[in-house]
Amino acid sequence: MDFNKMYQSRVVTAEEAVRHIQPGNRIFLTGNCSVPQKVLEALVNYAPELHDVEICQALTVGPADYVLPGMEKHLQVNTMFISANVRKAVHEGRADFTPVLLSEFTLLFKNKLLPLDVSLIHVSPPDEHGFCSFGIEVGLTKSPAESSKIIIAEVNQQMPRTLGDSFIHVSRLNYIVPVDYTLPELPMGDGETDETVDRIARYIAEMIPDGATMQTGIGAIPDAVLGYLKDKKDLGIHTELFSDGVIDLVESGVMTGARKSIHPGKIIAGFILGTTRLYEWVDDNPLIELHPTEYINDPFVIAQNDRMVAINSAIEVDLTGQVCADSIGPKLYSGVGGQLDFVYGSARSKGGIPIIALPSTTTLKDGTVISRIVSMLNRGAGVVTGRNHIHYVVTEYGVADLYGKTIRQRATQLINITHPMFRQELTRQAKELNYI
Repeated sequence: MDFNKMYQSRVVTAEEAVRHIQPGNRIFLTGNCSVPQKVLEALVNYAPELHDVEICQALTVGPADYVLPGMEKHLQVNTMFISANVRKAVHEGRADFTPVLLSEFTLLFKNKLLPLDVSLIHVSPPDEHGFCSFGIEVGLTKSPAESSKIIIAEVNQQMPRTLGDSFIHVSRLNYIVPVDYTLPELPMGDGETDETVDRIARYIAEMIPDGATMQTGIGAIPDAVLGYLKDKKDLGIHTELFSDGVIDLVESGVMTGARKSIHPGKIIAGFILGTTRLYEWVDDNPLIELHPTEYINDPFVIAQNDRMVAINSAIEVDLTGQVCADSIGPKLYSGVGGQLDFVYGSARSKGGIPIIALPSTTTLKDGTVISRIVSMLNRGAGVVTGRNHIHYVVTEYGVADLYGKTIRQRATQLINITHPMFRQELTRQAKELNYI
């Protein structure tokens, strides 16, 4: 079979491709830094001719004209993670939110609970065998794409070719839109951290043993932790995502993966968020393997990694150990992501260390400083990690080890790691609740 002829016969413009989307269709939109920009722009322009089209997605990076006021008459977004660019639409009722574990996100489509008509994907050019790589976003995209009736693919000359379970053959692509543009970047910072994040990172780094396998998420704290691991040995990665901070640890010989229980010597992930430096580093790099999220985030796969360290964040934690990470009171903010998958998976790992890390306080818009360790979660707050799953909570004031501890012991430990200005009041509230 001549793959080049097949490829060329399916090449269309973005405007021609989206004309195959019909009213009433359900669409999957690939996300993170892999949003297919030209096809999405064409869909927005075509939208006035459509109605009752549902767009299913997780986190997307970049402009989101498809959720501007009025677009919901044509394109109804159903997001499984509330990223900043769709948050206002969700709050105003112009977009929907479906709570789901990241490990089960792709299964909604694969198992036809949400059958797909069209998938909009973003891939690398085909190799000599006719296979395109999903590039920097494999985990959340491969299975939905394979389960849809029609695949519209942007084929980008600048999409890196990542390895692993990360390929799709050109014969599966119904409409191909060739593009050549720089991928969006999402840097984790300029290498500087504030004092609070720095102190949290130091506490966490002390907890990480040589030979550990790590989940490295997005945000200032996980990125700062990587900077304090230069004296460790044989660290490994099994994570839903990683960023630029991993590169220096690999090149310095700290992150070898040599003692990983599964996939030794390999960095295993679902997707990548970072800069062009990272995208160039992962291109055709045999050290890196990207896999579908139903594998990466499966707690029973995660648990096979000995000394599995999971680092996740929270909006607030109550004195019994309940963790809210997806809402501010009743106002939906993000989603469960991979937190519970990795908390549970690492807890079942031999020598595993599940960590919830957060600054002890936050400052409201009016300048009021409040504690993020509270006697009770705010009314309407969602529980992502329950009190039965909690192990370690880390703030800039120390580490609370809650697993197997009574409510009295938990409350005491958590009060000890909150900001000193709130300890007296939290103690009073804990006594009123008969926690201490």
